[in-house]
Amino acid sequence: MATGTLPSSLASLCFVLTCIHLHNFNVNGQQYIIPFKEPQNCGTEEFYDISSLSCANCGPNQRRSSTGLSCACKVGYFELNTEKSSVVCQKCPADKPAVTKDGFGCIRCPGSPSDEGFCTCPVGSVLVERDLNGNILEEAQCEVCNGNKPASSVSDVIGDRCERCQASFINTSCACGSPGILSGGLCFPPGSLPTNVNPSVNFAQLKINVHSAWFVRNLYSSAAACLVFSNLTACQALGNMCVLNMHSFSGLSTDACGLFNTIFRSRAALSSTYDISYWRVNLPWLYYGDEPGLAIRVLQTNPVPIGFSFRGKNEFTAINLVAAVYDVRGQFLRWAKIGPGNLQLCPDTTIRQAAAFRFGTSYQESCTLSIKDLLISHPEPLFYDVFMELGGDENKKLLPLPALVNNQQYNGRFINQESMKNWYLSRRVFLVDTLSGREKILSSNPKVIRVVQSLKIKFQLVPRTQEGQVFPPLIAVTYSDVPVTDINTQQVTTSFSVEYEMDQSESNLKMNTALGVMGGVAVLYALLKTVSWKRRIGSSLIDAGTIFKFLLFYAGDLANVFFAVTVGTGLYWLIFYKAQQYVSVILPLPAQEEQFVTYIGCAFALKGIQFIHKLTLQLSVDMFLIDWERPRNKTSTRTIQAGGDIKHDPAPVSIWRTYFVANEWNEIQTIRKICPTFQIMAVLFFLEVLGFSNLALRDPSPLLERPPQAYIPSYSLILRYGVATALWLCIGLLQVIFFTLFYECFVEDKIRQFVDLCSISNISVLLLSHRCFGYYIHGRSVHGHADTNMEEMNNNLKREGESLCGQRGLLPNTDTQTFQISLTIPLRNQYERIREPLNRRNRPARLLDTSSGNHFEQCTRAYNTMNHFLGAVIDHAHPALDYIVRDKLMLERVIGMEFLEPNDKSLFYNDEAHSFSDMLFYGNEATLLIFDTLFFCVVDLGAQSFVLAAILTYLQQMIFRFIRTALGRKNLANKTLIDERFLI
Repeated sequence: MATGTLPSSLASLCFVLTCIHLHNFNVNGQQYIIPFKEPQNCGTEEFYDISSLSCANCGPNQRRSSTGLSCACKVGYFELNTEKSSVVCQKCPADKPAVTKDGFGCIRCPGSPSDEGFCTCPVGSVLVERDLNGNILEEAQCEVCNGNKPASSVSDVIGDRCERCQASFINTSCACGSPGILSGGLCFPPGSLPTNVNPSVNFAQLKINVHSAWFVRNLYSSAAACLVFSNLTACQALGNMCVLNMHSFSGLSTDACGLFNTIFRSRAALSSTYDISYWRVNLPWLYYGDEPGLAIRVLQTNPVPIGFSFRGKNEFTAINLVAAVYDVRGQFLRWAKIGPGNLQLCPDTTIRQAAAFRFGTSYQESCTLSIKDLLISHPEPLFYDVFMELGGDENKKLLPLPALVNNQQYNGRFINQESMKNWYLSRRVFLVDTLSGREKILSSNPKVIRVVQSLKIKFQLVPRTQEGQVFPPLIAVTYSDVPVTDINTQQVTTSFSVEYEMDQSESNLKMNTALGVMGGVAVLYALLKTVSWKRRIGSSLIDAGTIFKFLLFYAGDLANVFFAVTVGTGLYWLIFYKAQQYVSVILPLPAQEEQFVTYIGCAFALKGIQFIHKLTLQLSVDMFLIDWERPRNKTSTRTIQAGGDIKHDPAPVSIWRTYFVANEWNEIQTIRKICPTFQIMAVLFFLEVLGFSNLALRDPSPLLERPPQAYIPSYSLILRYGVATALWLCIGLLQVIFFTLFYECFVEDKIRQFVDLCSISNISVLLLSHRCFGYYIHGRSVHGHADTNMEEMNNNLKREGESLCGQRGLLPNTDTQTFQISLTIPLRNQYERIREPLNRRNRPARLLDTSSGNHFEQCTRAYNTMNHFLGAVIDHAHPALDYIVRDKLMLERVIGMEFLEPNDKSLFYNDEAHSFSDMLFYGNEATLLIFDTLFFCVVDLGAQSFVLAAILTYLQQMIFRFIRTALGRKNLANKTLIDERFLI
């Protein structure tokens, strides 16, 4: 038996463990999923159980209540008190078929019960169902209220008690008999107001009028109570209806604003509130008046008696605004401090919204809101009379802020969308109106709602202030009329902003004056360059080409003028705005920056023209490499069998030295005094990594780092340009200084190395940038030969280093190897005659003379002829084409023009500055640096992205570098007769 019991015990144990495992799996791994139900999904005999979030059946004789969250007894059934949580309903007996109003008893009615099963009484009577002790009567009674004195009572709105009638009822009865006018529960004497009031709300954007249920119910009574009884709440309610109608009125209108202005004029003989003529006693202050130019006097005459300071002991940047808040019925609700949570419909954090009320911070926040949410959150509008606190703890003063409603109409004209002298300033504003657009009944959905599209608080700085004073701020409001079609899907956009402005006429005048003066100087300088160009091309005629050349020179000089003025302006705003203590300047608004951005565009376009012009000149320069090398002796000859005769010709001079010099020139065509890649990376590092871009934000903070939760204002284009140009130019200038004073002195100077290479290679370089002007690099070897072996070359360099041979200069006992040259016209003509075969090589094949023999041989002969001719000229072997060497005057160097014309002899000017680099990128670093700066800034101002600007600037540099290298190689091959295949 023991052996038989063990297996059964193990089986039982396994079964228990399996159950435990399955139980743990269900506990730990089950997903809790329930069906989704809403109260409206329940049936007529079901209610929504808030504990189980599902629909449950009502009990017998029950139906769903009006809320849908419980059950109520059916008609003819009353509710029993039980100890259970559920409702128990019992049918009323036949002799008492009605249910009491509280639902807990049955009673007979003096008449027939209503459809709902309750007793009712006629108008003017109240229903009595219980005695003084609370016992239910056998039969309900209808007690008539006594409307005569001394009782003077009427039934209340619910109809369950009598109350004293309103004091406006006349005579001795609560009935408003003829000739009285009953309206809004008040009895008015005849002739108080015209009875044909207009209860319509004009939605001008949609060009429709809505017969407002709210206005129908309250407009006449509020206006009459305000006029006849001076009721404060009624006057406020009437003012609110005028505000809902956009403060708009016409002279013949009897709408809300027309009625308000009628009452306003009737109070002219009474005193004003706080001696403000626009604020009549008992009335709300809605308007400032309609005198022409009043807005200018209100907004730009008397400064606010407080000063703002960004830093220091007297730092004060808090904008303290408060508002008197009223509901739509005219009741005063509270004084509210304007800040996060009011006047801003967009949801955001308190810290970010509070930034709107720090002086100097340009604030802009916009969002899209659901119409459905607005109907729930704003069932009735709230109205704000906004004031600015002027300080003082005990005797605090308030400054009223005027409002400019852009939707306001005056006699059918949008007057606030015209010039400032025609503005009609007002006072009271609201944010959302979902009430006035309801027709027929107030419980219906509105036909149109009105939402603030843009609410902007504007501060204007007092001109030439040194104490941070401003004029009274202006609240500019624009409303959007939205027809309600589908509340579940419709949305509306709204924005709130705070902006600051100052009169920019003086700064614009200074900027334009600087442009005018410097532009005039640029004209004179361009004329001087044109005269110099005419001399250098050997022409004295003024033709269309001269005018075109003048325009090209003027474009480059004017670009420098625009660049200098815009950079100076950007740095001015950057320094004086960010570093000021007491507020004295305010950044220009985006609309005021358009002229500045236009100037930047002009600078970029003109600088681009100058850059293309210089690039074209470099790609078309005439160049020839003069080879001074001659055969060493006649013993090194070669024997040629030709026609049976033995000829002995000198061994040819190697061409590889010429190829080597040409390749070196090809390599240095695009070198610069800076490293462009490092330039871009360094600028981007300072702007994006170190946070210098934050200096361009529209706030007074000079901090480079901002907390992530803080509000980040928009960028100022002027500051953005000022920061970018300052960094680009400073880093570029530091690079130029580094390369000039350190790198080229101690590491490598490619320009001087090229001159040394010419001397070692026994090759001189002739560069003609103009027809009769150019540069000459004297590379004639002091050793007479350069085509030699390594041992002799090292010995020659050693002798030169120990001063055991002559100097490299063109003149004896001089070291000057580089010159600017002005050629005579005969010399230039002879140069062109020799080059004619070379130029003919580039003509189309159909224009070549087929009878001229081998074209390549002609080019070779022309090359040899040119080489010997130029060598002879340099050696003074042609008296008629001789030259003299002299120094340039200081003034000639400054203005870049030669005073002497080469009439009889050519002029070689000593040039220790190696100005032949003007034919390279190296000698045009200023132009390239400014062009890169403007390109970077133009892209950034258009895209608002420093990273994109850096990428495109790098690509632009690579493209122009490729163009300069490729086309420069072709020009070098064409002008020096070197096969392009040898240029690597």
